[in-house]
Order: sequence, then C-alpha cells, then structure tokens
Amino acid sequence: MRIQTLTLFLTAAAPLFGQGTEPPPPFPKDPAQALERTCFQTAKPWSPKGNLRSDVAIVYGIGDHLPERIGTWRDRGYRIHLMTGVAWGNYQDYLYGRFDGENHVDNAQTDRNGHKISHGGDVYYMCPAANYGEYLASGVKVALEAGVKAIHLEEPEFWARGGYSEGFKREWQDYYHEEWQPPHSSVDAQWKASKLKYYLYRRALGQVFDHVNRWNDDHGTDVKCYVPTHSLINYAHWCIVSPQSSLARIDGCDGYIAQVWTGTSRTPNHFRGEMKERTFETAFLEYGAMQNLVRSTGRRVWYLNDPIEDNPRHDWEDYRTNWESTLTASLLQPEVWRFEVAPWPERAFGGRYPRGVPEDQQQTMPGEYASELQVVMNALNDMNQQRVEWDAGTPGIGMLVSDSLMFQREQPTPSDPNMAHLYGQAMPLVKRGIPLEPVQLENVNLKGFLDPFKVLTLSYVGQKPMSAEVHPALADWVRAGGVLVVADDDSDPYRRVAEWWNDGGKNELTPRAKLFEALGIADNDFSDAGKDTLPVGKGSVTWLAENPVKFATSAAGDERWAATLEAAAGRAGLEWRTCNHLVLRRGPYVVAAGLDESPAEGEKVLEGRFVNLFDPKLAVIDRYAVNPGSRAVLLDLQASEADETPAVLASACKTLPVGEGAAWTVEGVGDTPAVVLFRTPEAPKSAKLDGEPVDFETHGELTWVRFENEARPRKLELGF
Repeated sequence: MRIQTLTLFLTAAAPLFGQGTEPPPPFPKDPAQALERTCFQTAKPWSPKGNLRSDVAIVYGIGDHLPERIGTWRDRGYRIHLMTGVAWGNYQDYLYGRFDGENHVDNAQTDRNGHKISHGGDVYYMCPAANYGEYLASGVKVALEAGVKAIHLEEPEFWARGGYSEGFKREWQDYYHEEWQPPHSSVDAQWKASKLKYYLYRRALGQVFDHVNRWNDDHGTDVKCYVPTHSLINYAHWCIVSPQSSLARIDGCDGYIAQVWTGTSRTPNHFRGEMKERTFETAFLEYGAMQNLVRSTGRRVWYLNDPIEDNPRHDWEDYRTNWESTLTASLLQPEVWRFEVAPWPERAFGGRYPRGVPEDQQQTMPGEYASELQVVMNALNDMNQQRVEWDAGTPGIGMLVSDSLMFQREQPTPSDPNMAHLYGQAMPLVKRGIPLEPVQLENVNLKGFLDPFKVLTLSYVGQKPMSAEVHPALADWVRAGGVLVVADDDSDPYRRVAEWWNDGGKNELTPRAKLFEALGIADNDFSDAGKDTLPVGKGSVTWLAENPVKFATSAAGDERWAATLEAAAGRAGLEWRTCNHLVLRRGPYVVAAGLDESPAEGEKVLEGRFVNLFDPKLAVIDRYAVNPGSRAVLLDLQASEADETPAVLASACKTLPVGEGAAWTVEGVGDTPAVVLFRTPEAPKSAKLDGEPVDFETHGELTWVRFENEARPRKLELGF
C-alpha cells in the first residue's frame, strides 16, 4: 500500500524557503506540457528535493492548507492535479459526526474478530456509506475552487477479510433485502460480500464524479477524474476488492494511474515449482492488465514507477535494481506513453536508507542513481513513438482475467494463496519470451477489443464470469478464427454459488459449461472425438480438464502447458517462437529485458551505436548483450533524428530550448549531478551555465556537459 506522510503536508508554504528567501522563479512554459506526459504525486509544498520538473504535480490530500500547497507548485510552472485517498484518510470529521451530525465509526472496515482495519490509529479503511462520496466531494470542492485540472481518487479498497461492521451489515440488507450473512460462513456469503464491496466503492466514486461533472457544467471547465489503483492481479494477490474494470463504464471516469511498483511486483509467485520474487515478470503482467482496462474505452492511463518503495528497510542497490525492472516492464507496453515518474519524490531524493540500522549505516540517494533517475524521467516524455517493433516470442496471445479474481480470496475456501491458478497460465509463456497480455474478461464485448489476439487462455478456477454478456462475444471471436484454450477441472467450489450460470442455484451448470453452450459444444463431444480440441467455426477450443495451479507447481506442468500453447498457436496460424528475452523498439529507444529461469536458450546481442539510459555516464556502446536478468533502455544513436542544429539527446535535468541558438533553460532536483548529452554539427568551444564555464567533453558529434543541478531555471549555452 502507498505510505503517505500525511502529517507533513500541513506545513504552510512561507517558511519553506527560509527566512527572507524568495522561491525561485517559474520554469518557462513547455509547449508540450498540456499533454500531461509525466506526473508525480506529493503531499508537501514545493521543495528542491521534490522538483522533478514533470508536466504535472499531483498535490495529495484534501484538508487545511490545500490551496497554499497547490500555490507553491503552480508558482513554479507545474500543471496541478489533486489526489486524495478514497478508502482511507484523515477523515475524522466524517467519522465523528462533524460532517453530517452522525457518527460513522461503525462504517470502519471490520474483520470477523471485531477488529477495525486501520491504516494507523483512527485512520480506518472505510465501508463507504450512502453519503461517504458526498463527504469526499465536499473536500474535493476546495481543489476545484483552486483551479486544479484533474481529480485523482486513489485506491478504492475493501479488504477481503472485512465485511463484519454494523455499517456493512446495513448495506447488505439494503442491497440484498435479506439478513446479513458472515462472509466466512459459506462460499455464497463470501461471493455476495465481495460483490457488495465492489458495488459500494463504485457508488462512492460515482458520487464524486457526478459532483465534478456538475462543477464543470456550472463553471465551463473540463476537470478530469482518474482513479489511481493497483492492478487487478495485485489486488487479488493481496486479498483486496476494488471496482477495477467497472469504473470505465461510469460517466465521468476518465482513466487510471496504474499503481505498479517494486512493492507490488516483488510479491513472490510460483514457476516450475519454485516460489520466489520475480519483480520484472510480475510487473510486466501487472502493467499489461492495466493497459487492458482502458483498451477500446478511450480512457487514459499513466504507469507508475517508484525509485524506492514503501518498505524503508532495503538498501539503495535493492531499490535501484527493482526500479530498473519495473521501469523496463512498463516500457514493454507500447500502447501507453504516459507515466507517473514517482510518488513522494521527497522521500526518495531526501531520505536515508536502509532504516532499522544504525544511522551511520544509512545513506542518502547515491549521486549516480539520482542522475540515472532524472535521465529516464526526462526520456519518458518522449515515449509517444509511432515506430514499434518486437524482438520476442510469439505475439498475439492473451490470458483472460476477471475482476472476480478478487472475490474468492477469503474463507471458507479461498483460491490458491499464491495465485498459482493465474501464474500457472502466465509464467510459462512470459519466461519463454512471449509478450503475453492479461485480457479483461469484462471488456470482451467492446468493439475491437479482442482484435489483437489470435489465442486466448481461460480458466474459471479462481475467478468467474460476472455477467452472461461475455460468452457470446467470446464465441463470436472463436467462430471468426480465434483459438481458445480452457484449463478447468470444475473443482472450484465457487462454481456452485447462486449466479446467472446456474439460474440462481436452481441447476448444476458450471460457468465453463455455459461457455461451451455458447460455443455450441458439450463435454461429451471431446470424449466422443477422443481428443482435447474441437473445431468451432473457423476457430477451435482446447479443453484441459486440469487445475492450472499444476502448471505453476512443477516443471512437468510448465512443459505440458507450453506444449499446449504451442499447438494452439499453430492452429491460429502463428509461428511458435520462444526466446530468453523481451526486446521492444519504441522509435529511437530499445527496451531490453533478459529472462532468467527461461527454458528457452540462445544469446541476444544488440549491435549498433547506443547509449544506455541506465548508465548515468551516458557512455556510448557498440553492443549490448541481453543476458538473463539484464535490463536496459537504450537510445539508438543511429535511429535518433539527425539535426543540423545542436539537439539534446538525453539529460539528467529538464531542458527547454531558448530561442533558435545553442541555449537551453535547465533545472533539476536540487544538489544532484546533472549530465546533458548533445548532438552538435561541430564540436563546441565552450559551455557556460548562467555565464560561468562548466565541464564538457566532446567525441565526434557528441558532447557531454556536466554540472550540479539546482532547483531553479538557469541558462546553459554552447559556444562554437
């Protein structure tokens, strides 16, 4: 979960710069800033350590001093959004009746032992009552009055272990028109509790969206609403229920921030019988799931990266290695080109780690890492590239996932605690270099949504179809030539919950049987034919009567699943290719990840003329070996645009041209090492920063200028 230092943002802005010290002037306006390519979130007023110079500063937290905090960032030239927690926050006015005269403590999420679920003290995770969204909207109004461009309603989360508060019991009776049932008492009760949790946060968010829409209508504005949220995969793994895909169907929801970072992606999972952290591969699946929330919906998504993580007990090497893995994974999703480059930049650039050791063993961020981060953060502004080319395994394969993955995670019979039913389908492909995509089941009936896929895998172990609408769409896709691979042994006890597929519990049909009914096939058709694959229209259906957990928990299961998908790819007309790497070109950028544990063999070497943006020296290399476990974002110097005038290729600071000469305004995080790599038509004779000489070196058409960043605009000039 995202740890916020909420007590710190209540600082007035004036003392921030010191007694008698004026804040720096604003950075010049960037013509592309309105694209909102990059952003970061902060609970503090502007400071040199938070000065990432992204397009957008997302000011966190409603409450006192919000307009003042907003002002400190706007005055420095940032576009301003607001973010506030949905499930929890310093919402004591609501809890204790100061908002509406009613005490709402009994709406704190509560477990079966009667313990309130807290984020610390009386900052409780809430069961959102009917007017909870109205309370949030009243706080958001202050930000609207301050002129923010967008509202972010963060992390609508209901813990699966919750559902025992008096407030939840009331909501149950209002929603189901029956007496509350303890969620752990039966699979039906747990399923119904999860559906209600899902609905309650969708309702609360809808109330705030409606409030913002009315504000826009009344004031002629166009304030957007976004939902920063963990991925479906992570929420299911961490046993949390959230509205996820349903939000895209609510008027006023303009998109998401995909909160994927080291803390979520290092959650251990199984592959070939071994459970361990697989940060890169897990992040790749998490980002992919978030992309499929918005595909074909017209909504926007930013991908979050975090230079550290919420756990302060790791060292800088751990933070750096894992950030490189999640960043690389995010760039391997070519449809997304907006990024949240950091939450809480002050804790990264201003913190000392690891915690829990003597102070003399704690360190601030190494200068090389500070430079590397800023080089990449600035490059992320340039990821809307038209040239996209994969060097990887077989494309066009997806894995169907449903929001109901979150509904089966608690007693009495939770699904696999390590999500092996999902990773059993996914890891055998990703580890073989296949760019598998999690495909949102609830979106399959959207026009064009399934067009990128030739093969889909599906299991109703650990998840269920939430509506009957999805099966006709899947059947149409198969009949048009799609190849569907189903792994399901009908052992999941949730197949018996009273739902649409069994007419509210009146018959014994399973969701898999209802899918086959839509496809025009039956179980005995497979046995009669003596094989596991049947033709359906121009496509086919393969059914393995197995629990996909088995594919994760042994090498034999991994091999069996991979062989099944190889055959499916052949039927779909795809050339089966496996490799031990994922490499993607995005314009002049080459994103590369080497896969450890890969059953595929071979060596991938990239040759040419590159600068690795993970190298703070920005040295030129002529080859890069994509070895197991390696991560790189390479700038291809031969593919970057040739320019007769001096051009910035990479920089550990924000750079903006000044006029038509060889001059730029520069600014970065205070007291960090800056490097700017230029391509110039001839070797410069001088480099000056605000008129003072600075170090530079030239090799051929490339020039590196190095100086110490300051959190104020300065003029950098090359002389010829």
